[in-house]
Amino acid sequence: MKILFTFYNPSGGMETLNRIRCEILQSQGIECQLLYRYSDEGIKNIRKTRTHITNCPEEIARIIRAERFDVIVVCTDVMLVQTIRASGYDKTLIYEVHGLGTPEAAAAIVDQAVPIVSRCASGLLYPKTSHLVKLMTGGFPQLRHYCFDNPLDTENFGYEAYPARSAPVLAWVGRLQSNKNWEELLEIGARLLQTVPGLSLWMFGDDSLTEGDQQERFKVRLFELGIQKRVVLYPNVPHVNMADYLSIVGDSGGFLCSTSLAEGFGYAVAEALLCRCPVLTTDSDGVRSFIVDGQTGLFYPRGDVDRAVFQATRLLYNHDLRRRLRSRGERYIRTRFTPRRFVRKFTAMLRDLDISRS
Repeated sequence: MKILFTFYNPSGGMETLNRIRCEILQSQGIECQLLYRYSDEGIKNIRKTRTHITNCPEEIARIIRAERFDVIVVCTDVMLVQTIRASGYDKTLIYEVHGLGTPEAAAAIVDQAVPIVSRCASGLLYPKTSHLVKLMTGGFPQLRHYCFDNPLDTENFGYEAYPARSAPVLAWVGRLQSNKNWEELLEIGARLLQTVPGLSLWMFGDDSLTEGDQQERFKVRLFELGIQKRVVLYPNVPHVNMADYLSIVGDSGGFLCSTSLAEGFGYAVAEALLCRCPVLTTDSDGVRSFIVDGQTGLFYPRGDVDRAVFQATRLLYNHDLRRRLRSRGERYIRTRFTPRRFVRKFTAMLRDLDISRS
Protein backbone atom coordinates (compact mmCIF):
# COMPACT_ATOMS: atom_id res chain seq x y z
CA MET A 1 0.00 0.00 0.00
CA LYS A 2 1.17 3.52 -0.79
CA ILE A 3 -0.17 6.70 0.86
CA LEU A 4 0.46 10.38 0.08
CA PHE A 5 -0.03 13.01 2.80
CA THR A 6 -0.23 16.65 1.71
CA PHE A 7 -0.22 20.14 3.21
CA TYR A 8 0.79 23.67 2.23
CA ASN A 9 4.24 23.71 3.86
CA PRO A 10 6.32 21.68 6.33
CA SER A 11 5.94 23.77 9.47
CA GLY A 12 4.42 23.66 12.94
CA GLY A 13 2.11 20.93 14.10
CA MET A 14 1.31 19.64 10.62
CA GLU A 15 4.98 19.03 9.87
CA THR A 16 5.22 17.13 13.16
CA LEU A 17 2.06 15.10 12.49
CA ASN A 18 2.97 14.20 8.92
CA ARG A 19 6.51 13.18 9.80
CA ILE A 20 5.48 11.10 12.81
CA ARG A 21 2.62 9.26 11.15
CA CYS A 22 4.66 8.49 8.04
CA GLU A 23 7.43 6.96 10.15
CA ILE A 24 4.91 4.99 12.21
CA LEU A 25 3.04 3.62 9.19
CA GLN A 26 6.26 2.83 7.32
CA SER A 27 7.39 0.74 10.30
CA GLN A 28 4.25 -1.34 9.66
CA GLY A 29 5.04 -1.88 5.98
CA ILE A 30 2.88 0.93 4.56
CA GLU A 31 4.82 3.13 2.14
CA CYS A 32 4.26 6.86 2.71
CA GLN A 33 5.26 10.00 0.83
CA LEU A 34 4.72 13.70 1.50
CA LEU A 35 3.72 16.54 -0.81
CA TYR A 36 4.06 20.20 0.15
CA ARG A 37 3.25 23.14 -2.09
CA TYR A 38 6.01 25.28 -0.57
CA SER A 39 9.23 24.58 1.28
CA ASP A 40 9.89 25.80 4.82
CA GLU A 41 12.34 25.39 7.69
CA GLY A 42 10.59 22.21 8.83
CA ILE A 43 11.85 20.38 5.77
CA LYS A 44 15.09 19.84 7.73
CA ASN A 45 13.23 17.61 10.17
CA ILE A 46 12.16 15.10 7.50
CA ARG A 47 14.76 12.37 7.15
CA LYS A 48 12.95 9.09 6.56
CA THR A 49 10.14 9.94 4.15
CA ARG A 50 10.29 10.80 0.46
CA THR A 51 9.04 14.37 0.09
CA HIS A 52 7.87 16.33 -2.96
CA ILE A 53 7.87 20.15 -3.02
CA THR A 54 5.86 21.68 -5.85
CA ASN A 55 3.03 24.11 -6.47
CA CYS A 56 2.73 23.24 -10.15
CA PRO A 57 -0.54 21.44 -11.02
CA GLU A 58 1.11 19.63 -13.94
CA GLU A 59 3.94 18.37 -11.73
CA ILE A 60 1.49 17.29 -9.03
CA ALA A 61 -0.49 15.36 -11.64
CA ARG A 62 2.71 13.73 -12.94
CA ILE A 63 3.71 12.61 -9.44
CA ILE A 64 0.28 11.15 -8.78
CA ARG A 65 0.21 9.24 -12.06
CA ALA A 66 3.76 7.94 -11.62
CA GLU A 67 3.44 6.88 -7.98
CA ARG A 68 -0.06 5.35 -8.23
CA PHE A 69 -1.02 6.05 -4.63
CA ASP A 70 -3.72 3.89 -3.07
CA VAL A 71 -4.74 6.72 -0.73
CA ILE A 72 -4.18 10.48 -0.76
CA VAL A 73 -4.80 12.48 2.42
CA VAL A 74 -5.22 16.22 1.79
CA CYS A 75 -5.11 18.55 4.79
CA THR A 76 -7.12 21.80 4.51
CA ASP A 77 -6.11 22.62 0.92
CA VAL A 78 -9.44 22.34 -0.89
CA MET A 79 -7.99 23.53 -4.21
CA LEU A 80 -5.51 20.64 -4.11
CA VAL A 81 -8.46 18.26 -3.70
CA GLN A 82 -9.81 19.62 -6.97
CA THR A 83 -6.40 19.47 -8.67
CA ILE A 84 -5.92 15.83 -7.67
CA ARG A 85 -9.30 14.73 -8.98
CA ALA A 86 -8.76 16.75 -12.17
CA SER A 87 -5.51 14.82 -12.73
CA GLY A 88 -7.57 11.66 -13.18
CA TYR A 89 -6.93 10.17 -9.74
CA ASP A 90 -9.97 8.01 -8.95
CA LYS A 91 -8.89 6.13 -5.83
CA THR A 92 -9.44 6.99 -2.18
CA LEU A 93 -9.05 10.68 -1.27
CA ILE A 94 -9.42 11.67 2.38
CA TYR A 95 -9.90 15.31 3.33
CA GLU A 96 -8.61 16.21 6.79
CA VAL A 97 -8.57 19.29 9.00
CA HIS A 98 -6.51 20.14 12.06
CA GLY A 99 -5.53 23.63 13.20
CA LEU A 100 -7.69 26.08 11.24
CA GLY A 101 -7.11 29.09 13.47
CA THR A 102 -9.93 30.73 15.39
CA PRO A 103 -13.39 29.10 15.33
CA GLU A 104 -14.54 31.90 13.01
CA ALA A 105 -11.69 31.25 10.59
CA ALA A 106 -12.30 27.51 10.78
CA ALA A 107 -15.98 27.97 9.95
CA ALA A 108 -15.10 30.09 6.91
CA ILE A 109 -12.62 27.48 5.64
CA VAL A 110 -15.09 24.63 6.05
CA ASP A 111 -17.88 26.60 4.35
CA GLN A 112 -15.60 27.21 1.38
CA ALA A 113 -14.64 23.54 1.26
CA VAL A 114 -18.14 22.05 1.33
CA PRO A 115 -18.99 22.06 -2.43
CA ILE A 116 -15.67 20.62 -3.62
CA VAL A 117 -15.03 18.20 -0.76
CA SER A 118 -18.58 16.86 -0.84
CA ARG A 119 -18.11 16.02 -4.52
CA CYS A 120 -14.50 14.80 -4.47
CA ALA A 121 -13.65 13.22 -1.10
CA SER A 122 -14.10 9.60 -0.05
CA GLY A 123 -14.07 10.43 3.65
CA LEU A 124 -13.10 12.96 6.32
CA LEU A 125 -10.41 12.80 9.01
CA TYR A 126 -10.03 15.10 12.02
CA PRO A 127 -8.98 14.99 15.69
CA LYS A 128 -11.28 14.90 18.73
CA THR A 129 -11.55 18.68 18.94
CA SER A 130 -15.05 19.91 19.69
CA HIS A 131 -15.24 22.89 17.33
CA LEU A 132 -13.83 20.80 14.46
CA VAL A 133 -16.20 17.91 15.19
CA LYS A 134 -19.16 20.29 15.10
CA LEU A 135 -18.05 21.94 11.86
CA MET A 136 -17.29 18.71 10.03
CA THR A 137 -20.39 16.78 11.08
CA GLY A 138 -22.57 19.76 10.24
CA GLY A 139 -20.90 20.55 6.93
CA PHE A 140 -20.55 17.05 5.49
CA PRO A 141 -23.41 14.83 6.70
CA GLN A 142 -23.22 12.56 3.66
CA LEU A 143 -19.51 11.60 3.90
CA ARG A 144 -17.79 9.01 6.08
CA HIS A 145 -16.23 10.54 9.18
CA TYR A 146 -13.12 9.33 11.03
CA CYS A 147 -12.26 11.09 14.26
CA PHE A 148 -9.35 9.95 16.42
CA ASP A 149 -6.29 11.22 18.27
CA ASN A 150 -3.07 12.20 16.55
CA PRO A 151 0.03 10.21 17.54
CA LEU A 152 3.16 11.28 19.36
CA ASP A 153 6.58 9.72 18.97
CA THR A 154 6.51 8.26 22.47
CA GLU A 155 9.35 5.88 21.61
CA ASN A 156 11.98 8.40 20.48
CA PHE A 157 10.89 11.82 21.81
CA GLY A 158 10.81 12.47 25.54
CA TYR A 159 12.51 13.59 28.71
CA GLU A 160 16.30 14.00 28.74
CA ALA A 161 18.17 14.71 31.98
CA TYR A 162 20.45 17.77 32.07
CA PRO A 163 22.08 19.68 34.93
CA ALA A 164 19.39 21.89 36.45
CA ARG A 165 19.53 25.63 35.79
CA SER A 166 19.82 27.97 38.74
CA ALA A 167 16.63 29.87 37.81
CA PRO A 168 13.33 28.92 36.14
CA VAL A 169 12.42 29.32 32.49
CA LEU A 170 9.04 30.35 31.08
CA ALA A 171 8.80 28.85 27.57
CA TRP A 172 6.41 29.54 24.70
CA VAL A 173 6.17 27.84 21.30
CA GLY A 174 4.38 29.42 18.36
CA ARG A 175 4.36 31.80 15.44
CA LEU A 176 3.84 35.54 15.61
CA GLN A 177 0.24 35.27 14.47
CA SER A 178 -2.95 36.54 16.05
CA ASN A 179 -4.29 33.06 16.84
CA LYS A 180 -1.21 32.29 18.93
CA ASN A 181 -1.98 35.34 21.13
CA TRP A 182 1.69 36.17 21.73
CA GLU A 183 0.87 39.60 23.19
CA GLU A 184 -0.80 37.97 26.18
CA LEU A 185 2.28 35.82 26.71
CA LEU A 186 4.44 38.95 26.91
CA GLU A 187 2.09 40.51 29.47
CA ILE A 188 2.20 37.37 31.61
CA GLY A 189 5.96 37.19 31.26
CA ALA A 190 6.43 40.85 32.17
CA ARG A 191 4.42 40.40 35.36
CA LEU A 192 6.37 37.31 36.39
CA LEU A 193 9.73 38.88 35.55
CA GLN A 194 9.00 41.54 38.18
CA THR A 195 8.63 39.01 40.99
CA VAL A 196 10.54 35.83 40.08
CA PRO A 197 14.32 36.22 40.56
CA GLY A 198 16.36 35.17 37.54
CA LEU A 199 13.37 34.09 35.45
CA SER A 200 14.06 33.82 31.71
CA LEU A 201 11.52 33.88 28.89
CA TRP A 202 12.32 31.55 25.98
CA MET A 203 10.26 31.87 22.79
CA PHE A 204 10.46 29.23 20.05
CA GLY A 205 9.00 29.94 16.63
CA ASP A 206 9.20 29.93 12.84
CA ASP A 207 10.32 33.32 11.51
CA SER A 208 9.11 32.53 8.01
CA LEU A 209 5.45 32.38 9.07
CA THR A 210 5.11 35.70 10.87
CA GLU A 211 1.76 37.32 10.12
CA GLY A 212 1.67 40.80 8.56
CA ASP A 213 3.27 43.47 10.73
CA GLN A 214 3.38 41.33 13.86
CA GLN A 215 7.17 41.05 13.90
CA GLU A 216 7.45 44.83 14.23
CA ARG A 217 4.63 44.96 16.77
CA PHE A 218 6.39 42.26 18.76
CA LYS A 219 9.61 44.29 18.94
CA VAL A 220 7.72 47.43 19.96
CA ARG A 221 5.84 45.58 22.68
CA LEU A 222 9.05 44.12 24.12
CA PHE A 223 10.43 47.63 24.61
CA GLU A 224 7.14 48.99 25.95
CA LEU A 225 7.18 46.31 28.64
CA GLY A 226 10.91 46.75 29.23
CA ILE A 227 11.65 43.04 28.95
CA GLN A 228 13.73 42.92 25.77
CA LYS A 229 16.86 41.84 27.66
CA ARG A 230 15.07 39.00 29.43
CA VAL A 231 13.54 37.38 26.35
CA VAL A 232 15.55 34.81 24.37
CA LEU A 233 14.34 33.98 20.85
CA TYR A 234 14.94 30.52 19.37
CA PRO A 235 13.94 30.58 15.70
CA ASN A 236 13.53 27.38 13.70
CA VAL A 237 14.96 24.93 16.23
CA PRO A 238 15.19 21.43 14.69
CA HIS A 239 12.46 19.25 16.12
CA VAL A 240 14.96 16.65 17.30
CA ASN A 241 16.37 19.25 19.73
CA MET A 242 13.04 20.36 21.20
CA ALA A 243 12.94 17.45 23.65
CA ASP A 244 16.18 18.76 25.15
CA TYR A 245 14.84 22.30 25.53
CA LEU A 246 11.51 21.20 27.01
CA SER A 247 13.26 18.88 29.45
CA ILE A 248 15.55 21.72 30.54
CA VAL A 249 12.55 24.00 31.08
CA GLY A 250 10.84 21.39 33.23
CA ASP A 251 13.93 20.71 35.33
CA SER A 252 14.57 24.45 35.76
CA GLY A 253 11.44 24.81 37.85
CA GLY A 254 9.72 26.58 34.96
CA PHE A 255 6.90 25.68 32.61
CA LEU A 256 5.48 25.99 29.11
CA CYS A 257 2.76 28.62 28.66
CA SER A 258 0.35 28.27 25.72
CA THR A 259 -1.78 31.34 24.99
CA SER A 260 -3.55 30.26 21.78
CA LEU A 261 -7.09 31.26 20.90
CA ALA A 262 -7.81 27.89 19.27
CA GLU A 263 -5.81 24.75 18.52
CA GLY A 264 -6.80 21.73 16.50
CA PHE A 265 -4.50 19.57 18.60
CA GLY A 266 -1.60 21.44 20.18
CA TYR A 267 1.57 19.44 19.59
CA ALA A 268 3.77 21.82 21.60
CA VAL A 269 1.67 21.23 24.71
CA ALA A 270 1.57 17.46 24.25
CA GLU A 271 5.31 17.26 23.66
CA ALA A 272 6.00 19.39 26.73
CA LEU A 273 4.05 16.91 28.86
CA LEU A 274 5.99 14.05 27.27
CA CYS A 275 9.21 15.80 28.37
CA ARG A 276 8.01 16.29 31.97
CA CYS A 277 7.58 20.03 31.43
CA PRO A 278 4.55 21.45 33.30
CA VAL A 279 2.00 23.36 31.21
CA LEU A 280 -0.17 26.42 31.80
CA THR A 281 -2.59 26.98 28.94
CA THR A 282 -5.72 28.66 27.71
CA ASP A 283 -8.64 26.36 26.93
CA SER A 284 -7.92 26.41 23.21
CA ASP A 285 -10.11 23.34 22.61
CA GLY A 286 -7.57 20.94 21.07
CA VAL A 287 -5.53 20.82 24.28
CA ARG A 288 -8.50 19.27 26.10
CA SER A 289 -7.28 15.99 24.60
CA PHE A 290 -4.44 15.93 27.10
CA ILE A 291 -4.89 18.70 29.70
CA VAL A 292 -7.02 17.69 32.68
CA ASP A 293 -7.04 20.77 34.89
CA GLY A 294 -5.08 20.18 38.08
CA GLN A 295 -4.13 16.65 37.01
CA THR A 296 -1.98 16.86 33.87
CA GLY A 297 -1.72 20.66 33.55
CA LEU A 298 -3.35 23.95 34.50
CA PHE A 299 -5.84 26.11 32.60
CA TYR A 300 -6.35 29.86 32.86
CA PRO A 301 -9.14 31.90 31.22
CA ARG A 302 -7.90 33.57 28.06
CA GLY A 303 -7.51 37.32 28.63
CA ASP A 304 -7.27 37.01 32.42
CA VAL A 305 -3.62 37.88 33.02
CA ASP A 306 -4.15 38.07 36.78
CA ARG A 307 -5.38 34.48 36.86
CA ALA A 308 -2.56 33.38 34.57
CA VAL A 309 0.01 34.91 36.92
CA PHE A 310 -1.67 33.24 39.91
CA GLN A 311 -1.59 29.83 38.20
CA ALA A 312 2.00 30.39 37.07
CA THR A 313 3.03 31.19 40.64
CA ARG A 314 1.49 27.91 41.78
CA LEU A 315 3.54 26.06 39.17
CA LEU A 316 6.72 27.85 40.19
CA TYR A 317 6.45 27.43 43.96
CA ASN A 318 4.09 24.54 44.75
CA HIS A 319 6.56 21.67 44.45
CA ASP A 320 4.03 18.93 45.23
CA LEU A 321 1.80 20.24 42.45
CA ARG A 322 4.74 20.34 40.02
CA ARG A 323 5.73 16.76 40.79
CA ARG A 324 2.18 15.55 40.35
CA LEU A 325 1.62 17.37 37.06
CA ARG A 326 4.95 16.24 35.60
CA SER A 327 4.38 12.61 36.49
CA ARG A 328 0.74 12.40 35.45
CA GLY A 329 1.21 14.47 32.31
CA GLU A 330 3.98 12.27 30.98
CA ARG A 331 2.11 9.08 31.85
CA TYR A 332 -1.08 10.34 30.20
CA ILE A 333 0.68 11.03 26.90
CA ARG A 334 2.58 7.74 26.93
CA THR A 335 -0.64 5.82 27.55
CA ARG A 336 -3.09 7.53 25.19
CA PHE A 337 -1.07 8.78 22.20
CA THR A 338 1.09 5.76 21.34
CA PRO A 339 2.13 4.80 17.81
CA ARG A 340 0.42 1.42 18.27
CA ARG A 341 -2.90 3.04 19.08
CA PHE A 342 -2.65 5.33 16.05
CA VAL A 343 -1.86 2.42 13.71
CA ARG A 344 -4.90 0.53 14.99
CA LYS A 345 -7.21 3.51 14.37
CA PHE A 346 -5.70 4.45 11.00
CA THR A 347 -5.75 0.93 9.57
CA ALA A 348 -9.33 0.47 10.80
CA MET A 349 -10.22 3.57 8.77
CA LEU A 350 -8.55 2.08 5.69
CA ARG A 351 -10.45 -1.19 6.13
CA ASP A 352 -13.72 0.69 6.46
CA LEU A 353 -12.93 2.43 3.18
CA ASP A 354 -12.29 -1.01 1.63
CA ILE A 355 -8.61 -0.37 0.99
CA SER A 356 -6.46 -3.51 0.92
CA ARG A 357 -2.94 -3.70 2.37
CA SER A 358 -1.51 -5.22 -0.82
